[in-house]
Amino acid sequence: MASMRDIKRRKTSIQGTQQITKAMKLVSTVKLQRARAAAEKSQYYFDSMFRTVNSILSRVGHIEHRYLIPGESERKAVVVITSNRGLAGGYNSNVVKLITRNDAFKKEDLDIYTIGNKGREAFARYGYTIREDMPEVIEDPLYSEVNALTDRLLKSFEAGEIGEIYLAYTFFKNTVSQEPRLIKLLPVEAEEEDEASAVMNFEPEDVDAIDMIIPKYISSLIYGGLKEAIASENGARMQAMDNATSNAEEMIDKLSLQYNRARQGSITQELTEIIAGSEAIG
Repeated sequence: MASMRDIKRRKTSIQGTQQITKAMKLVSTVKLQRARAAAEKSQYYFDSMFRTVNSILSRVGHIEHRYLIPGESERKAVVVITSNRGLAGGYNSNVVKLITRNDAFKKEDLDIYTIGNKGREAFARYGYTIREDMPEVIEDPLYSEVNALTDRLLKSFEAGEIGEIYLAYTFFKNTVSQEPRLIKLLPVEAEEEDEASAVMNFEPEDVDAIDMIIPKYISSLIYGGLKEAIASENGARMQAMDNATSNAEEMIDKLSLQYNRARQGSITQELTEIIAGSEAIG
């Protein structure tokens, strides 16, 4: 059985850790409120953009456009959004698993664009090709930075370096639930429209219109994914720190019980020795 000193030392250490997890939970709660508000404000626009583009493309009929057909290359680009810091439960690992456990992806055919240090560290450990690393973007996402990333992705697609583009991120459902998602950005796959729907005509030409719409569409989805990911990260970290605080409380209670038992045993032993010594003298 551990000594009273060892138990007390361990209890003090866990109490210190508990104070840290409590503080981190409070910080994550405040950040979550801001991130959730930002995600909710932008969600309607990005959902509308997604539905509108799909509706447009489903009504245009057959168009031979480079953004609507797979490229010749077998390589695929995947934009992966994770966090720069850990202590968020399975938040980062769940996003990484979308890629590493996907049978449709071959490691040698993937170009990974990581937004967040944890994603870069994981894919580097697994031996994937990291084409770009942008840890600063997740801290304070700017639409201009997303536009620049979209331009680079489209140039690689048009140059035949990659044939498909995907986005992996975490969708924020609520405070305790976040869903990792993988969506295809390019080529755009429109949902089938009702046959009774009118065919859409473009002014100017349909090809020119798609040239303008698709880059904005891709930027919107990536930027929306960033907003959702930030809210999800803070929600996951808040939940993880809450669980850690509860676990620490349970450990402290168990150690307090062990300490009291050890103390009681020590007192009993001292009394036994005093009584035994008194009887020997008498």
